[in-house]
Order: sequence, then structure tokens, then C-alpha cells
Amino acid sequence: MKLWLVRHAQPEVAPGTCYGQLDLPARVPDTERCAQALATALPINARLVYSPLRRCAELAMQLHGLRPDLSPAADDRLKEMHFGEWEGQLWQAIDSAALQDWTDDFANHCVGGHGESVTQVMDRVAAAFDDLGRDLHGDTVWITHAGVIRAVELIARGQRHTTRADEWPHAAPEYGQWFTLTLQTP
Repeated sequence: MKLWLVRHAQPEVAPGTCYGQLDLPARVPDTERCAQALATALPINARLVYSPLRRCAELAMQLHGLRPDLSPAADDRLKEMHFGEWEGQLWQAIDSAALQDWTDDFANHCVGGHGESVTQVMDRVAAAFDDLGRDLHGDTVWITHAGVIRAVELIARGQRHTTRADEWPHAAPEYGQWFTLTLQTP
């Protein structure tokens, strides 16, 4: 079984903006290109699960229009990290002491005052990942976000908790790109 980890297309937001769960659309031509490429790459009857945030939902619906065999289902666990009061702010405008607080307690600090901690994100993504093992459906496609994809990378390696910022993966697929993980089925 393969898990296809697809990152949404370029969102309609100024570069350098913190936009975690800010519900933004993605650029329409980029979404269309990504849907076309996925439509030709994905296997028949793969399970299609997406973050309900608009930039992912739009891609899932475009893809479903091209590939009716892929029945889309939203899953809140695939949402990007919630950055609390940082949402919509330029990263460079966020107080450096607040960023340092997050780095100092990377696992447990709820960012932006009332946002999520990395542990909360890892837990919800791990729950979705664990459900894959109970699904004998075959290949699954997740249309999601860079943070979720990075969390999956750790979880797939058996690391379900991270305590330091330098443990967090830096790389993720570019907007509108993907990679696959081969998962062992029971």
C-alpha cells in the first residue's frame, strides 16, 4: 500500500505570511495543473482524503472532477498547524521572544497564544496515520499541508514525539507536488 502525500497548490497569500489554518484559496491555475498531473499519476480507486481547508478542498474537488473513481473525504486531522494569533501575520513581524519561547519548548508550547503545540499536531496526524493500517482499501492519497507531511515523515520512521526544533524535518514537497511512502499492511 502506498500513501501519496500531496501538498496543496500555492495559496493566495503574500510571501512570508504565517497562514497555518487561515482558510485561503490556492491559485486556480496552479490547482488545475496539480489536479491534471495527479489525475494521470494516481492508481484507479485510490482512497482520497483531504484537509478541509479551502486550498486542499479545491484541489480534491478538481481531482474528483477529472477522476470520478476517487471519492473525496475531508479529515480535520489533516489540517495544518494552528498558529493562533500569528495567523495572517508576516513571520518577520512576529516577536522574536515569542518565537524563542516556541523553540525553547518546541514540543509543548502552544504557538500564537491559543494555537496548537507540535505535540498536538503530531498526535492528530498520528491518529490519521494509524487509521491507514486498519484500512485495507489500497493506496491512499492525502491532500494536505507541509507541516502535516513533515509530521508523517517522522511518524513513518517511528518517531511520534519531537522535543527539539532541530528534529523537525525541513524539506517538504513544493506547492502542488507530492511524494509517496510505501507502507506495510498487516
